[in-house]
Amino acid sequence: MSQIASNLYARRALANKAQAEGLASDPHVAAALQVARDKVLSDALLAKIDKDSAPSDAVAEGQARNIYKAKPDRFQAPEQVQVRHILIAGTDGGARAQAEKVLEELKAGADFAQLAKERSADTGSGAKGGDLGLFARGRMVPEFDEAAFALKQPGDLSGIVETKFGFHILKLDARRPAGLRPYEEVREELIKEVRGKLQQDARVAEAEKVQQGLTINNEAIEAFAATHKAAP
Repeated sequence: MSQIASNLYARRALANKAQAEGLASDPHVAAALQVARDKVLSDALLAKIDKDSAPSDAVAEGQARNIYKAKPDRFQAPEQVQVRHILIAGTDGGARAQAEKVLEELKAGADFAQLAKERSADTGSGAKGGDLGLFARGRMVPEFDEAAFALKQPGDLSGIVETKFGFHILKLDARRPAGLRPYEEVREELIKEVRGKLQQDARVAEAEKVQQGLTINNEAIEAFAATHKAAP
């Protein structure tokens, strides 16, 4: 924190010195200062517009539900499965032997989630007990995909599945048939969409309002650009 304060003080002191030496009168510096000022103030106005146009929770919820009901095709999902897996890295005989040992432990009643945390080379899913969440066909490598969708009942275990990543053991947690995704699953996404659209509409309306009657002097713009072309 002290370093930040020190940097801010140095920056302010340098700016004051530049002001005292008349650098603010330099046309290029003056133009840059105007651009910086415009950005700060316009950003502040946009933040105010966003705040003022933000819908209440009830309005956002109502509009989100309306979108969900009006456009059901948008929320159709293919058949999905939710599986856990344990990955033993490597493609040699030793790695397969380790995978077979893990499978034996699981068949004997070992807790899948615990073994995933302890043994899986996929540490990302391993930290979640091997859970990969819901996914549709085509999301995984072919061998894994085929094994996952071959499982029928929650709790079913696969055999040893070999992929380019190593040896996997899969457990089915759930199957979801193709159909409409539940509203609760898409609710947050839709509410974010509603809020974003209302705020964007408010920004556009304000921009159109301030630009009414605006006339652009193209000749002046071209002349300005010509004087600021980079030297060859």
